[in-house]
Amino acid sequence: MKRIAISDVTMRTADGGENLSLSFREKIELAKLLDRAGVSVIETDPILNARSDALLIKSIASSVRTCTVAVPVILGDAESVSASWNALKDAVSPRLQVRAPISTVQMEYFHHMKADKMIRTIAEMVAACRKYCSEVEFAALDAGRSDADTLKKAVQAAIEAGATVITYSDTAGTLLPDEFYESVRAIRDIVPENVKLAVHCSDALYMSNSCAMAAVRAGADEVKTVAYGDNAPSLQEFAGILAAKGVVYDVGTGVRVTELNRIVGQIRRMCETHRSQTSPFDTGVRDGEEFALGAHEDMQAVRKAAEALGYDLSDEDITNVYTEFSAIAARKEQVTARELDAIVAAVAMQVPPMYQLESYVINSGNVIMATSHLRLKKDGSFLEGIAVGDGPIDASFLAIEQITGRHFELDDFQIRAVTEGREAMGETVVRLRSGGKLYSGRGISTDIIGSGILAYINAVNKIVYEEDAA
Repeated sequence: MKRIAISDVTMRTADGGENLSLSFREKIELAKLLDRAGVSVIETDPILNARSDALLIKSIASSVRTCTVAVPVILGDAESVSASWNALKDAVSPRLQVRAPISTVQMEYFHHMKADKMIRTIAEMVAACRKYCSEVEFAALDAGRSDADTLKKAVQAAIEAGATVITYSDTAGTLLPDEFYESVRAIRDIVPENVKLAVHCSDALYMSNSCAMAAVRAGADEVKTVAYGDNAPSLQEFAGILAAKGVVYDVGTGVRVTELNRIVGQIRRMCETHRSQTSPFDTGVRDGEEFALGAHEDMQAVRKAAEALGYDLSDEDITNVYTEFSAIAARKEQVTARELDAIVAAVAMQVPPMYQLESYVINSGNVIMATSHLRLKKDGSFLEGIAVGDGPIDASFLAIEQITGRHFELDDFQIRAVTEGREAMGETVVRLRSGGKLYSGRGISTDIIGSGILAYINAVNKIVYEEDAA
């Protein structure tokens, strides 16, 4: 039985069909879920931000256990090849991708190239990738509208340059299943058996699953799918088709179909946490990392736990964190991930406050939008911000961003009571991500909104301090 590889492109902005606003941590969780589902390949976006995008790919590469991780390089950019490889090289099974349009309209409109120059560029990029990586994919974009001779020459040039995977992409979605079958059959005739043939079918005509199955019958080895989105065959549906009809066509897949409903459900819930029109922060509530440290743990174990939470701490900071951890661990059997998070927020990278909270006024209710009027002090001057949000915390965070003129990715938000009774003190821990690095802030107040504002300002001060120092 021939095994069909399933490649998931949910994480890839251009092909997923959705403008997903996933956080750094959620993208890693998405990769882990896809790996658990048994997909063969997880595809990411290219590296555009040298720091944050590279860090994300490194994290994904180290998180998945069995999947190939595929990263596209930027066409015509030689430095993109080495940057992508440096981020990807620790993956269990790395793959570099060269994605280039083959139709005349896209070659000339997007890249201002004629066919001959595009084919030379493809060959050069594939050869450059092959110097680093043993598995290199050439994806012929908009192949459904390409000239047959140009497509053939591009595929042959890529194979001669070292491509081990060729992808036929009907980007525009113009082909019906029988037409897609004939097109893939023609490509299969010029692609050697030792080179994988992959397909990406657009769902523009609502026939992507049918086209994908037609491609399998025509000799395709790999199919691009989405666990969430609508611009490619559905991972759940296509895996179900192969499970039902695989015996007939003597094909199968490594996807764990029995677990797929639950895993795709988790992915859907994560991806459907949309941001509202009034807030750039997503509106979901997510569980924190699940681990606990015992009192016997040494400093190295605490450092690794902090790194698992996403922190890159200096030697001085980890010493302070470990001292506080030891004091807490002496009073209880174990320290949880959330408690370690609060320790990091409380003692790591304490900096002189650039922004200080002077006052805040909140208006909120069940018949009005929440508004927050904040007054912060900076260098002896007072700055004010007024914002509307989905709730008092959301409005307050937006007001802070209005004052600072910066938007930060909210990675996590935790609230807990630190004392009992009606006058209980509330502790808030806020984690912000900037430039690929995580910063944690802590605030304590009898007013839970006030503790959230203080925590957010604490984290912002750390970001501003480090950026100014750099």
